[in-house]
Amino acid sequence: MSDASGGRDGFFDRPATWKAFLVIVGYLVYYLAVSQLIGLVFGDEIDPDNVMADATSMFFALVLPIGLGAVGLLVFTGWLGWLRDIFGPQPIGGRRWMWIAPVLVLAAIVGHVGGIEWSQWSPGQIAMMAAAGVCIGVAEELATRGLAVKMLRDAAHSERFVAIVSSLLFALMHTVNLISGMSVSTVAATVGYTFCFGMCMYLSMRVTGTIWAAIVLHGLTDPTTFLATGGIDEAVTSSQGSGWALLAAVATIAFMVLAVVAVFLIRGRVEAAPPAPAPLAAA
Repeated sequence: MSDASGGRDGFFDRPATWKAFLVIVGYLVYYLAVSQLIGLVFGDEIDPDNVMADATSMFFALVLPIGLGAVGLLVFTGWLGWLRDIFGPQPIGGRRWMWIAPVLVLAAIVGHVGGIEWSQWSPGQIAMMAAAGVCIGVAEELATRGLAVKMLRDAAHSERFVAIVSSLLFALMHTVNLISGMSVSTVAATVGYTFCFGMCMYLSMRVTGTIWAAIVLHGLTDPTTFLATGGIDEAVTSSQGSGWALLAAVATIAFMVLAVVAVFLIRGRVEAAPPAPAPLAAA
């Protein structure tokens, strides 16, 4: 059962699939509004051509808006009384084959770390990217593998449905890149990749029994990828070191294939908790 809070017996305590979509849309609106406000106030500190040009630009373009997004989600989750449910042990265990997901994601991270040309980055830039990774891991995993997964489970869906829909929501979150002028083809490729990555984060959460595994893996994936490629949403090339780049590429392709196969393998269902008894009327 959820902890008592302002959200108990309220709108979000009546399970419905569409409410998971509502929460993700609400988060995106909040995040975009915060980003716009930061741009208006601190726009001069951000390099519009390359947000990773220096530590200051990275802070205002990446760390601050995503960090405020994470804080907003944590406050919202606490208001609902779901912090213990989401950050505590998972209500359903995983199968041994699911360990393949975190292993492959970790292999991709190792490949990216090995391919980083550290001399190209200042200590400040590396620190800002690490901070961005923490914020991204908390915000995006809490939104999708946390809130969305709980809502879909509360609506009595099978774990296959929960995994697919929560991963789809995670992928659709990245369509906002169209607003920044990214090409449709690049966004489409990003959506396909993020759906598969989201499935692997779900599998990692299931098999380890905690959302923290997904948060850590996600928090390591984005910054190491950005540092290895030299920018946001850039493709890894052999220029970062052929051996390491090959490891990252093979591991990435492998976990994407695993994600597709997992769609047909995931089983299980979390049984809904019985409703709390109504309080006795006063004598």
